[in-house]
Amino acid sequence: MNKGIGLCGSHRTGKTTLAREIAARTGMEFLQTTTSEVFARNGLDPSSAMDFHTRLWIQHKVVESAEAVWQGACGPFISDRTPIDMMAYTLADIQGGTVVDFAELEKYLDHCFTVTNGFFSDLVVIQPAIPLVHEEGKAALNRSYMEHLNMLVKGLCCDERLHCRFTLMSRGIVDLDERVGEVLKLI
Repeated sequence: MNKGIGLCGSHRTGKTTLAREIAARTGMEFLQTTTSEVFARNGLDPSSAMDFHTRLWIQHKVVESAEAVWQGACGPFISDRTPIDMMAYTLADIQGGTVVDFAELEKYLDHCFTVTNGFFSDLVVIQPAIPLVHEEGKAALNRSYMEHLNMLVKGLCCDERLHCRFTLMSRGIVDLDERVGEVLKLI
């Protein structure tokens, strides 16, 4: 199986732009995930609130869709999302009063770690830093929510179930060329 570099972090941090640029400069295959499309195909809006059962159901669909994309890799690849992101979105929806089937949640998290370890050799956490731009069909532009997701992603990268390396992109690096250079240090 070909392993890739996964860019992970909150939405609207420039992961897709960065992945495209790295692919263009290196010839590495860019495997783009389609989270927004998965939501749309299933009649959901990624920026809308949903109960935990619905969140877990759609996140399973998102992981399945991404796995199909990554399985198609013809060689080393870069992806703009990872199961780490998917776990973070799921966990971010849990509040003190949220009704959660913990066994189902744990099963989902274990699956996501297994998928991450199977498809990726390196992860790069892209933190919130670039100016926010609204786009229709994209997740909410809420800086606090993005920071919440960032903290969850960083914590998930430190979990003992994760067996691939991870690097944290400094918030001070916002220039695309500099970001590319930081990721290329891994290759």
